[in-house]
Amino acid sequence: MRTIVLDVPEWPGHRPGQHVDVRLTAEDGYQTERSYSIASPPEQELLELTVERLDDGEVSPYLVGELREGDRLELRGPIGGYFVWSAAASAVDESPLLLVAGGSGVVPLMCMLRHRAAAARRPAARLLYSARTADELIYRDELDRLVAARDGLAVTVTLTGAPPPGWTGPTRRIDERMLAGTAWPAAQRPAAFVCGPTGLVEAVAGDLVKLGHDPGRIKTERFGPTGGA
Repeated sequence: MRTIVLDVPEWPGHRPGQHVDVRLTAEDGYQTERSYSIASPPEQELLELTVERLDDGEVSPYLVGELREGDRLELRGPIGGYFVWSAAASAVDESPLLLVAGGSGVVPLMCMLRHRAAAARRPAARLLYSARTADELIYRDELDRLVAARDGLAVTVTLTGAPPPGWTGPTRRIDERMLAGTAWPAAQRPAAFVCGPTGLVEAVAGDLVKLGHDPGRIKTERFGPTGGA
């Protein structure tokens, strides 16, 4: 994983949960592009993208391994108006925030949490985050700091691979029982955002509906078979 910090001239601003398309052009004119979620909150001037290197990828190996300070990239965005969240809007209806992530699906959700941390009024929030191993947890130290602020954020991490010595958290894939124990009760009508591999997203969304959550309050974003389903 690598977080890339970009100075984008005339950036129009973005909403937490949006993404950009990054286009690369080779010397022979060949072009390719991929979409990456925005990690930085709208309150921050510089744009941040956290990129997971895929060995068979066309864009991520360059961004993670080759990109250097001063290099230029071609961006299109911000893109997306469905999978977005606003602290101000949440404060109006006083709905809590429920975030569920698998692997690098935590990136747009981290943008939401950073935006929440900068807001004047912060709704209660819970993040359930699945990864294969503790070493693959993204933003681990920052999440610990956000929880330590004691402003209504709770984070639960589950590992699907071998846990490290002394691990006390859950060690299985996210299932209905885990959601029942960590998610807000359906009666509180949380704004739910689920992001990660397709299998995880579909299973979590279905389980939330089984638990009584309003399907209209569950927003999902999915990608290929990577991360900690």
